[in-house]
Amino acid sequence: MERRDFIKKTVTAGAVSALSFEQLFAAAGGSKMVMGATPDMVAVMGGEPAQMLAKALEALGGVEAYVKKGQSVVIKPNIGWDKKPELAANTNPELVGALVEACYKAGASKVSVFDHTCDNWQKCYLSSGIEAAAKAVGAEVLPANDESYYTEVPLPNGIKLKTAKIHKAILDADVWFNVPILKNHGGAKMSIAMKNFMGIVWDRQFFHSNDLQQTIADICTWSKKPALNIVDAYRILRKNGPQGRSINDATVLKSLIVSRDIVAADTAAIKMFNQVEAMSIEQVGCIAHGEKLNLGTSQIDNLNIQRIKL
Repeated sequence: MERRDFIKKTVTAGAVSALSFEQLFAAAGGSKMVMGATPDMVAVMGGEPAQMLAKALEALGGVEAYVKKGQSVVIKPNIGWDKKPELAANTNPELVGALVEACYKAGASKVSVFDHTCDNWQKCYLSSGIEAAAKAVGAEVLPANDESYYTEVPLPNGIKLKTAKIHKAILDADVWFNVPILKNHGGAKMSIAMKNFMGIVWDRQFFHSNDLQQTIADICTWSKKPALNIVDAYRILRKNGPQGRSINDATVLKSLIVSRDIVAADTAAIKMFNQVEAMSIEQVGCIAHGEKLNLGTSQIDNLNIQRIKL
């Protein structure tokens, strides 16, 4: 039996086995941690979402390194689908709530959360649990369902996407965080940090009609980069994405990947995903396109990655 097939049999919708956990931990890649240096990436495994986020932020110098007192913050999760959290179609609500809290503790004046959803936005916000989790800790949850919420910006470095209408909340914010879930996607192959940018723009259809992989990379050339890309891999959607068909499509990995480098974050996430469901970097064309556009590196073995096991 192939190793991946064995791992898939040991990974259920409930939890990851000890064997596959060790494989997943190694799959994050990277060099050994350089003592005293801020890591290029942090991979945390084995805890609950809020625990893992706290450990990752601590390793990266604390959220205070990214959010200053009085600043406004936007958190952009994936809230695209009218699905419950256990189906892994949207970002984990506990993770979003924990990040909101961390930003306020750092002195943020306002924290907002939104996504340009695929299903009805109100149903997505409710079913995902993200609206409730964010509001419970003081965030403002914003709609994104009308073109009036967006302003056109230039993308001079884009190849096929030269302008895009981006949500004003991010345009006006001092800081924003990109917080996708790790999941399979029928069209884009994978939906992670780079793909999550599609939720900040108005015209999503343009991407699907004009070389999806290239335009995903193009939107990531926008000059206002997220402070961090925080990839939720607590519960992943390993097949039938982007919505999933049943709870059997989801797998609990209890993992988190955090990096400023969006290409590296997606690369590490795909390597992790590939331990439980076949997916190669080459299949996800936005990675190579993003690297050509100098958005980051896929050579994660050259990076300083801190691994934290809880």
